[in-house]
Amino acid sequence: MDQKQFVKQMIDFHKTSFDNSFTAMVMLQEQTEKMMQTVLDQASWLPDDGKNVLNQWIGAYKKGRDDFKKAVDDNFKKVEDYFSVTEKAKK
Repeated sequence: MDQKQFVKQMIDFHKTSFDNSFTAMVMLQEQTEKMMQTVLDQASWLPDDGKNVLNQWIGAYKKGRDDFKKAVDDNFKKVEDYFSVTEKAKK
């Protein structure tokens, strides 16, 4: 088997593994968020400022999660482009 083909298959495998793991993590975080929202809605003892802080925290981790996913996707794209360019140059 050609080494470049092997490396491309390996990268595709890692990308698929990452995407599946990331999707599972997102589902877990969204379920936790729903549970936390339910608790916050029923927590009459918690002031509105406290609820706002928790909602900002939720927004911050969502933004961080999205930024991380974008960075990983961009880097996988760069690696794929690198191998496609070297393969075209070889032909």
